[in-house]
Amino acid sequence: MTSDAQERADLAEILGRCRYGDALAWEALVRQFQSRVYGIAFHYVGDAEDARDLAQEIFVRVYRRLDSCADEHMFLPWLVRISRNACIDFLRRRKGRPVAAECSEEDLARSRAPGLNPEEHCAADFRSRLIYRAFRRLTALNREVILLREILELPLEQIAGLLSIPLGTVKSRISRARVELAQRVTALGLQPDDSG
Repeated sequence: MTSDAQERADLAEILGRCRYGDALAWEALVRQFQSRVYGIAFHYVGDAEDARDLAQEIFVRVYRRLDSCADEHMFLPWLVRISRNACIDFLRRRKGRPVAAECSEEDLARSRAPGLNPEEHCAADFRSRLIYRAFRRLTALNREVILLREILELPLEQIAGLLSIPLGTVKSRISRARVELAQRVTALGLQPDDSG
């Protein structure tokens, strides 16, 4: 059995046990997907504390609606849809879009690759900070398609279904978003880092 097939089988078992009220299975499910849910929330709201609170709210929604996801193959797109909708609801309640926030030292520390020497860490931190700053300056639409495609690595068809737009539109939006991100990275790379 391939690792993907094994992961799907494990997920199917965990989901089945969760539906029967197994608290340990629920804990395993949350542990397996908590960083992904937090990452989605953080990319939408731009604040670590709000993202943590929102991730908890998302898991409450997932728990309440778990019976509506019958197929483990569709669990991840279903989870992303719930997460996205919760984030949009949060932003509507907040009456606006998130301000562009810089990456915290804690977030940067988590993104460091193991085994790098101090100089390589410094270069990786600079690149991470630069890309993150550029990402936060994208239009909301472009930020969303970059998140769904490049960060969450969802297939184009799932993104089209999630956003309720044609596949061709998804492809063109991703292309435009990549161009905007590259332009922002280039522009920010020429400016001094004023984030302190």
